Amino acid sequence: MNTTDKLNEIEQQIRESAALHEIDKIKMLKNIQAMRAQKVNMLITGVTGSGKSSTINALFGQQVAKVGMGVDPETMEIDKYIVGGLTIWDSPGLGDGIENDKRHSKKIIELLQQKDEEGNALIDMVLLILDGSQRDYGTSYELLTKVLVPYLGEEGKGRILVAINQADQAKKGRGWDREANQPTDALLTFLEQKVASTQSRIKASTGVDIEPIYYSAGYQEEGEVQIPYNLSKLLYFIIKHTPKNKASTMTLESNADQTMWGSREEDKQYQEKISKHLLSQVLRRAEKGVNIGRKLGANFGPAAQVVGGIVGGVVGGVIGMFF
Repeated sequence: MNTTDKLNEIEQQIRESAALHEIDKIKMLKNIQAMRAQKVNMLITGVTGSGKSSTINALFGQQVAKVGMGVDPETMEIDKYIVGGLTIWDSPGLGDGIENDKRHSKKIIELLQQKDEEGNALIDMVLLILDGSQRDYGTSYELLTKVLVPYLGEEGKGRILVAINQADQAKKGRGWDREANQPTDALLTFLEQKVASTQSRIKASTGVDIEPIYYSAGYQEEGEVQIPYNLSKLLYFIIKHTPKNKASTMTLESNADQTMWGSREEDKQYQEKISKHLLSQVLRRAEKGVNIGRKLGANFGPAAQVVGGIVGGVVGGVIGMFF
């Protein structure tokens, strides 16, 4: 089901609901109209082999982006993928030579300097992907220091997310429980240490406090199933780093395949947070108590199902809970 279908169904249920106050209905329907008009631009960058294309496909649907199969980077120019109201800019992989990096960085700078029709920065958020199987992040730190932080400006610093992909390949794959598709306790400790050291180095080199997260986008060869790890947390952090008035588009355009989002208790907690955020966008400015319950909540995107009755008659309590 695409975004238009989802919002049409939510809108119909709001119109037909006998439990909603008419004033609330009007405000919520206006909110949905605004959500339909949302356009989000997301830049994904990182070194060659960090898994940018696999991450795009896991988050937003299989085969949205091309996945490199050989030694040469698949993405040589900044590719543009449009998924409903979301535009994904997939930059060339860095780390393939000084001259190539200079050329690619120049293209990224040009993109960061573009404005939308309202005169605001075109790029709403930047996802910098690090390769969890590697130790040297020098190229990525240089990109942060010389390109992303300077050209996003002071207000844009909060729109940078650093994510460490291929957590399953950290320590050369040792400590990964393949049957459970998650790290063992020893590997988990290693990954947490990697996050802490990466955050510390970013702070020292840029002055910006960015909390990285780790995940695995999984990888799909022909005939195989892509199995990510920690993808729900990644989507939640993407939403947190996207301007509030646009973040719901990320959820609405997320992968419709439920198996992508995980079934661990932690996964479910992030899924619920994502759903509550989307619900808050529909409910914002509504003044009367409403209780939509499971019927309406079930349509709030593939990433999660809203728990029935979370509003519980206190609309204002939901707004802004997570940001």
